Amino acid sequence: MAPGEYWDSVLDWHTLVFETIDMRSFSNLWFWIALAVMWSTTSHWVLGVPYDMITRARRQGGEAQRDLEDIVRVNINRLLYIAEEAGVWLMGFVCFLLTGLAIAGFWYRVELCQAVFLLMFPMTFVGMLSIASARRIRIEAAEGEALQRRLLRHRLATQVIGMLSIFVTALWGMYQNLAIGVWAN
Repeated sequence: MAPGEYWDSVLDWHTLVFETIDMRSFSNLWFWIALAVMWSTTSHWVLGVPYDMITRARRQGGEAQRDLEDIVRVNINRLLYIAEEAGVWLMGFVCFLLTGLAIAGFWYRVELCQAVFLLMFPMTFVGMLSIASARRIRIEAAEGEALQRRLLRHRLATQVIGMLSIFVTALWGMYQNLAIGVWAN
């Protein structure tokens, strides 16, 4: 094999891989894995508290309930402190970022921006829901079973947002894949 032939075969191999595995966002398996992991993680961590800790507190009570109340108190205080101190700046930055992604993605048809927007936009609703739930828990001074119910309601609302997000993202992704498939032929 001549030295030039080796590098030609390596380059052809890379070309073959990139043609076989489409690197666009919505036809890329890694995007869908990231979407699933993001929503799975988001629904597992309820206001920074793992779901298994809530179920353990429901079953065992006692020290497990005190641990739940302590970790919820710490996470709520942290979340509300951030919201009160930097909330306006964070909201402005997130709005700027989402607007830029929406314009680049849907006006200029940059598929990566569409994908990132469809990941980030629903998470803003989860963030607002988290702040609202944290405020409500603090105002009600929720403890015991009332705290558990509030956390479970928050988790259910997060899961509904996640299901809607996955549904819309899947519809848009299928549309993009079909439209680009039609345009490519």
